[in-house]
Amino acid sequence: MTIPSDRLRQLTGRFAELEARMASGTLEGDAFVQASRDYAELEPVAATANEVLAMRDEMDSLAEMASDPEMKAMAEEELAALRASLPEKERILAIAMLPRDSADARPAMLEIRAGTGGDEAALFAADLYRMYERFAAEQGWKVEPVSMSASDVGGFKEVVANVRGNGVFGRMKFESGVHRVQRVPVTESGGRIHTSAATVAVLPEPDEVDVRIDEQDLKIDTYRASGAGGQHVNTTDSAVRITHEPSGLVVTCQDGRSQHKNKEKALQVLRARLYEKQRDEVQGAEAEARKAMVGSGDRSERIRTYNFPQGRVTDHRIGLTLHKLPEILAGAGLAELVDALIAEDEAKRLATLDG
Repeated sequence: MTIPSDRLRQLTGRFAELEARMASGTLEGDAFVQASRDYAELEPVAATANEVLAMRDEMDSLAEMASDPEMKAMAEEELAALRASLPEKERILAIAMLPRDSADARPAMLEIRAGTGGDEAALFAADLYRMYERFAAEQGWKVEPVSMSASDVGGFKEVVANVRGNGVFGRMKFESGVHRVQRVPVTESGGRIHTSAATVAVLPEPDEVDVRIDEQDLKIDTYRASGAGGQHVNTTDSAVRITHEPSGLVVTCQDGRSQHKNKEKALQVLRARLYEKQRDEVQGAEAEARKAMVGSGDRSERIRTYNFPQGRVTDHRIGLTLHKLPEILAGAGLAELVDALIAEDEAKRLATLDG
């Protein structure tokens, strides 16, 4: 995709103006915070735009030099090298200039729930949670459990966690959907392969100003925690269930020993779900376009299969199979899948712009 030079000069000019405003010392408070965000977002794009403009100007100069018989051979050699390298630099620039989801830079709420498959599904949900924990550690992110509902066999019926760091949602958002596992359960004496599933949802975490919750809209119930646990389970009414009556959303949290902490965590989850609901409503007109990309992020959509007997992982949205199941479940290998999904999304959005 070739972006006109005039447009690139407008972009670099806008960045220069922003740089001057930042250096002037006249910006304060919210205006300075917003300008800092704009600067951080625009700086790498402007740098690449300047490189492309410089390469194009150099090509024009070399084309003029090539009309001189004494300079022709040298000019044409340098011109050929620039012609070979410019398209890749322009592609990088086009990707950098693609419209960004404003939520991409945010931390995320990760929700994993055991699906079909009973105990085996709960064990697989735990495998997925560990995979994301290790992947997050590789990225320099921090994972903070919000709520965990353990199964009797050591897996998770449900686990919710915050993933904090730079660009979490942008890299994690394509993980939403149904993850399927094919393996021989440890409880299976006949050696038969079972298929189980777990659903993953990755929601951008909002600031408090993004979602305002009126206490009057909430119905809050407290009860005694249940399920697998130690001496503190079933001793106090510390578990919290919050119903947001306008939307009908229900959130429960029983992981902490303190009712106050559980309420705080439940509100955190509620805020993320309400924010996602708002985003879906705003992006309603773009819903079909989003589905045409790597995936809609719908939790009912089967996105990936982990096949243990063959040691492979297949992402059905992009038709990519990697025979690296242990590395992927160990976290480090997941980056290859994530990068491929992001690249596919960028390629399809670039094609849409070209069309």
